[in-house]
This record gives sequence, C-alpha cells and structure tokens, in this order.
Amino acid sequence: MNLYKDLVFPRLVRLDPETAHDRAVRLLALAETLPPGRWALGAVAGRIPYRPVCVCGLRFPNPIGIAAGFDKDVRVAAGLAELGWGHVEVGTLTPRPQAGNPQPRVFRLPESGALINRMGFPNGGVESALPRLKRLASCRRSFVLGVSLGKQKETPLEDAAADYLAVQRHVYPFADYLAVNVSSPNTPDLRRLQGRAYLEDLLGTLVREGRTLARHGYLPRRPIFVKLAPDLTDSELTDTVQAALAAGIDGIIATNTTLARDGVPGEKAAEAGGLSGRPLAARSTAMIARLRDLTGGHVPLIGAGGVFTADDVREKLDAGATLVQVYTGFVYEGPRLAGNVLRALEKQDG
Repeated sequence: MNLYKDLVFPRLVRLDPETAHDRAVRLLALAETLPPGRWALGAVAGRIPYRPVCVCGLRFPNPIGIAAGFDKDVRVAAGLAELGWGHVEVGTLTPRPQAGNPQPRVFRLPESGALINRMGFPNGGVESALPRLKRLASCRRSFVLGVSLGKQKETPLEDAAADYLAVQRHVYPFADYLAVNVSSPNTPDLRRLQGRAYLEDLLGTLVREGRTLARHGYLPRRPIFVKLAPDLTDSELTDTVQAALAAGIDGIIATNTTLARDGVPGEKAAEAGGLSGRPLAARSTAMIARLRDLTGGHVPLIGAGGVFTADDVREKLDAGATLVQVYTGFVYEGPRLAGNVLRALEKQDG
C-alpha cells in the first residue's frame, strides 16, 4: 500500500488545491523546526543515495530538486531537503509584496497527472523573505539553494530590469544560484522578455551586476540561469539561446508551464493558466535535446516538466539535462518521491 496515494491524497483532493498546498507548507514548516519533525521527514523519505553532481562550481548532493513555485516565500526549503531533494529553488520573489491573480487559480487534472495554475507570482516581497534566506545561509546545509527572480505585475517591460536587479541585489549574498523567470504565462506580457529585443540586455545587465556584487561583497559569483517556456517556436528558441549565450548566462532551465492543451481531456483543461505535469513531459524533453544542440553542450541544462519516476528523470538526463526539477510529480506522488526516484536510479545503475 502507498500510504500517500491511497490514504492521504484522496483526502487532499477534497480541498481546494491552493488550500491543500498551504496546509502542506505549514506542516513542513512545523516539522523542520523541531528535531522530532526532522526525524519524521527523514523516516518518511527513506534512505537517500548520495549521487553528487557538480554544476557551475556548485556541488549538488543529487540531480533532482524542487522547482520554483512550491516554496514561494522561503518557508520550507530545509524541510524539503530532509525529504531528499538535492536542491530547492524558492520564489518567485518580486521587489514588493504581490497578491497574485484572483482565486481560484490552481486546478487539478488527476486523470492527466497535471495541474493548471495562474498564480501570478504571489509572495510577500523579497524583503520579507530576507530573514529566512539569511538563516538558511548561516546554517550548514546539505542542499543547494536557488532563488527565482521575477518582476512586479504592473512594471512595464522596458523597466523590468530594475525589478530583477532589485531582487538580485537583496538575495545575492544568500543564494547559491539565481534563476531569472521570464517565462511564466501568468504575468501579462512577461514572456515577451524571452525575445532577443529584451533578453540579451536584461540578462547581460544581471550578469554584470552579479560580478559587481560578488567583487564588492567578497563573495563567490552566483551562477545565473534563465527559465524558458516550452511554447517557443524553433526560430524563437534559437534567437533566445543566442541572446542568452551572448549575455554570458550560466545555464538554462527547460521548461516552465505550457499554454498548450493538446490531448488533455476534461472541462478543467479549458481553465486559463500554465499546464504542468505528465502532458508536458515529452515537450520539455524534446526542448532539452534541442537546447543541447543549440548550445553545443557547453551550457548546463536543468530539465523540468512531467517528472514522476526514475525513468522520467533518466529521459531528461539522456536528452542533455544535468539536473532535473519536480513540482507536479511531488503533488501527486507525495513525500517519498525523491527517495523512490534516487533509489530506483541507483538500482538501474547496478
């Protein structure tokens, strides 16, 4: 019997998805603050094989992590790591507090193993997250901490760089890497930042500022990754990659959620927002393979989209990813997912 899938998840689905998520975050936050809670999280996760991966000078204890969006306000990164995730990407953080889009804004499609969300970067603002980031940075950690940077909803695209810079400057001393989110479909016009007219200047500005912050703060330079949408055409993707490489970006996350609904049944499939989960798997894997070709394999790729099993992870790695991120699979498969995947990969490797 799978306790989570057979007993816990059937009760969670009676709740609104966002309410269920908020309760899970509160439970994790409580567990990570108490020794018995941390022990319980480790017991639930089971044995976590050590499979270190070095990316951009960072040593990841294993190749799988939690994508941005789960821990929006930096409240449960340590608890997630206790469950076996090798890295946790928190955020997306914006310069000021932001409520996000009206509720309801998250929808389950269990028959497809999918979610649709139109959250719109709800978070308490970067300054409210700083005490928790500082606390994580001051403690010895077994996991890699990434921070996703975003812009305020009302900020015009021509002023977007100032928003990303504001978040970058606040979090730079405490993050292991930064992820530039220009691909959420839930902030008006945000995806236009993926176009060459905006992207090369935006990323170049962030890369240069990162060098300055590292030099002035006597810090290691933090790698900067850019997160792309799966809905780019091949010509758009080519332009985007050329702009990212010209700017000196360190890596690419592929992919964010999709606006496509191909083959996704049910009334909820018509809800506006980004689709994640199993229907995205093949699309994101194909994009990883294309990115490997476009970059010549010289830039690390982080695969995301439709990861539920060790085989899903293996597909992303074989396509060219160095690391893999999970969100929707964690929602459906539960707290043993990281351990189950890592143990299965260990078994596959003999």
